[in-house]
Amino acid sequence: MNAPSPWFAAGLKFTCTQCGNCCTGAAGFTWLSEDEADALAAHLGLDGEAFRMRYTRLVWRDGQQKRTLIEKPGGDCVFFARGTGCTVYGQRPKQCRTWPFWGRIVASREDWHDSARECPGMNRGALHAADHIARTAADDGL
Repeated sequence: MNAPSPWFAAGLKFTCTQCGNCCTGAAGFTWLSEDEADALAAHLGLDGEAFRMRYTRLVWRDGQQKRTLIEKPGGDCVFFARGTGCTVYGQRPKQCRTWPFWGRIVASREDWHDSARECPGMNRGALHAADHIARTAADDGL
C-alpha cells in the first residue's frame, strides 16, 4: 500500500526576501553543528575557538549539550543587520537554510499558513517540489 500524498503534493512556493522576520524578535535557538561553526569561523576569518566563544553558547536539550548562536539584546540573531539582512547568508546554519520547510511548519496546511502570516516569502516566488520539501523537513536542522 502506498503512503498517502502529503497536503503539499503540488509543491509550495517560497523565495527568501531577507526581510529578517525569522531572524529577529523573541530570543530562541539557532542550532549549529560543529562543522557549521567551523565554516562560519573560517568565513569570518576567526579560529574555531574564538568564533565559538564570541558567537555561540552551549545549552542542554534532550539530554545533551547543543550549540546555538547567541542573540543580540532583544532577541535578534547575532548575524542579522537591519537594512542589510543576514551578514553570513552564504554560510548560514542548516536551520536557517531549511526555513520554511521545517517539519513542524509543513506538518499541516494550517501550520504553513500560520507561519506565512509572518513571512512575506512564503506562498510567493519559486515553486518547490513535494519530494524536496519532504526531504528538507526530515533533516531540517532543528
